[in-house]
Parts: sequence; structure tokens; C-alpha cells
Amino acid sequence: MIDIKVPAVGESISEVTLIKWLKSNGQYVDRDEVIAELESEKATFEVNAEQAGSLETVGKEGDTLKIGDILARIDDKAQKPEGKAAGNGQQDATATAAEKPKQETQQAKSDSDVKPQMGNASEAAIPNDIKATPVAAAIISDKKVDAASIVPSGTGGKILKHDVLEALSHPGRVPGKTLFSRELRKERMSNLRKTVSRRLVEAKNTTAMLTTFNEVDMTNIMSMRGKFKDKFKEKHGVNLGFMSFFTKACCYALQEWPAVNAYIDGEEIVYHDFCDISIAVSAPKGLVVPVIRNAESLSMAEIEKKVVELATKARDNKLSMEEMQGGTFTITNGGVFGSLMSTPIINIPQSAILGMHKIEERAVVVNGQVTVRSMMYLALSYDHRIIDGRESVSFLVRVKELLENPDQLLFGKDPVKTLLEL
Repeated sequence: MIDIKVPAVGESISEVTLIKWLKSNGQYVDRDEVIAELESEKATFEVNAEQAGSLETVGKEGDTLKIGDILARIDDKAQKPEGKAAGNGQQDATATAAEKPKQETQQAKSDSDVKPQMGNASEAAIPNDIKATPVAAAIISDKKVDAASIVPSGTGGKILKHDVLEALSHPGRVPGKTLFSRELRKERMSNLRKTVSRRLVEAKNTTAMLTTFNEVDMTNIMSMRGKFKDKFKEKHGVNLGFMSFFTKACCYALQEWPAVNAYIDGEEIVYHDFCDISIAVSAPKGLVVPVIRNAESLSMAEIEKKVVELATKARDNKLSMEEMQGGTFTITNGGVFGSLMSTPIINIPQSAILGMHKIEERAVVVNGQVTVRSMMYLALSYDHRIIDGRESVSFLVRVKELLENPDQLLFGKDPVKTLLEL
């Protein structure tokens, strides 16, 4: 019998929470197969089987465990069952598929009994990722119902006829919610959410935080992306997004205004000659802030690849502790959620954070003429203990200048002025 213990996951972390078992008690597991998911105060990580054998679970889901506690045991003497399928829960999936509710069978039958002229209405009327029976699709198309608002009751999330009729009979209601409900629901805060809460309060209580605003004309960048995005994708295998432009602009501005890239340590100020840019990502378990190391030395394509890599890991709960530690400056993009303006909160011990927002066409005056331009509000929250108003405003104006003239991102200077040595 082999003991599987809770592994050490980083300095100062003494306990973790068992989120869920990915393998059940008594199930045979192969070596290195993922058996459980744990969460520390900083990240979610997986535990693998050290040997093949029969799994005996010790901890329960939701338990708080100390580092070194026994999480499970594996009987490595157990015989491997014949015909054990590779992968996770294939037999369970087959069994689930076989258990078809009578109600659904009857409903599917009634759907098929409806006249053909209704049944063959275009299924293209609903998004491709939403499944529905032909009759349900016909009603959705005819009544122009938002398919995403319908609660499916069919196997594999398929929308049936009565699901659509239920949505039509109760317009404006949240699908599946009981009328006049006053139920309360409590959930235990995860370690990650506790840490986020503590750090946010600490940031508010320990920094002299102010926010300065500006707006940037994104027309040139959008034009550049439209012109080169296909060639960029073909050449580098990654999309040309906005984050590389903002990261590049911030790196130049941070090196010109080093106080924005510094932090206070006791009675000393620690300056950085490099730019480790943290990017705020909304992950399933909460907000995480992975770091792009030495962003000032990376190309546009390298930055985009790193953003995709870190964002994917964050959404899959695969980020390592090292990938989330450090960082000298943070960029957060509330625009992806539709935010027009906000005041981002500093990611301590850093001294500043840049907030991106929604790009919106607005009427602006350019050279004395009113014209429509693609505009974005920018917000820089900063610690006034280390960054003065002159530095914060000048930093944000420099970022604005670089973004509105993206040709300057190559050298960080105006090409003509560089040529003329001005």
C-alpha cells in the first residue's frame, strides 16, 4: 500500500483544500493518472497517482488538509481489471448515456410525430454549439427565441419541444427559477477567493491609491490589425490582439518613468530595470494574475504567444506558482466584459495598474473637424506614496502617444525625430 500525501506547493503555504476527486474510491488507476484536484490560497493544482493500483480515498471533498497529510492510498498489488478503458470515466459515460429518462423518450417521440413542414425548419436558426430536436429548432426559429435562455432537458444538453414551450410561456423569467423564490444559499469561500479578498483590502488600507484617466484613439491600431492580422497569424501562428500593443507601450513608458515600475520595501524603494508584466485573467476559480517575464525584450508575436499560453493555463487551472509570482506592473482589460470605465485596484506590492476598457465609436474633434473615431478610456491607478502626479500623468500620456502612433513601438521614438536626431 502506497500513501499519497499532500505535496508542498510553495513557501508559506501550509494547507490546501480538496476540491474534488477525479477518480472514485476503489477505482483502478494507472501511474501518473490525475486522481484529485487541490486548491491552495494562490492556485489550483492536480495530484497524480505515484503507482498503478486500486485507489483508496482518505480525504473528503471540501476538507482542509495540511501539507504532508495523507490524501489517498494506492494498493499497488491489486490486479488491473480486464478491459479497463483509458481516459476518464468512459464506462460511466456509457452507463449514463444508456439511462434515458422515459419523459425524454416520450417527448422525442411526440416531436417526431409533428408534421414534416415544422420538423425541417432550418437548424441554422440557432447557434451551432446548441443542440435541439428538429421541432424545437423550428419553434425557436419561428418565434425568434433566444436558444441560450432555454433550459435543455434532453440527453447531452439537447433542447426538446417542451423546453421551448416552457420558455415561451414564461417570458422574462430566469429559466428554471421558481417564481417569488426567497431562498438563501451559502457557499464556503475558496482559499483563492480568501486570498484575493485579503489582498484587495490590504491594497486599499496600505497604499495611497489614486486614479488618473485619459482616452486613446485606437483607430490606427485597429486599422493595422485589420491590414496585417491574416499575415501575422500565418507567419506566427497566433492572432494579433490588443495586449501586445499595450504591453509594448507600457514597457517603453515604464522605462522612461521608473517609479511606476518600482515598489516600496520598508523605507526603501526597489526599482526594476526590467518589465515583468502581470496580466489579470478571470479564471473559473477567481481572478489570477500570471506574469510575462522580461516583456520589454519580447517581440509582438512572442508577447501574444505568452498571453495565449498563460490565459489558457489560467482557464484550465494549470498555472504554476512561479508563473503567478512577481510582476512589476499589471494590465487588466475590463473591456472584454463591456466596461466603459473603471478604477482598477493596485496589485500589491506593485505600485501601479493600467485598466483597459471597451473600444467605442465616438464623435471627436480632429484638426478642427468632428469625426467618428474608435476610442478607449484608460485608467491608471497608482500609489501616491511613490508616484507623484507628474509621473503618473506623464506615464499615461506616453502610453497614449505610443498607442495612437503604433509605428513608434518599434524604437519607442518618433521615426522622423530619430532620423533628424531631434
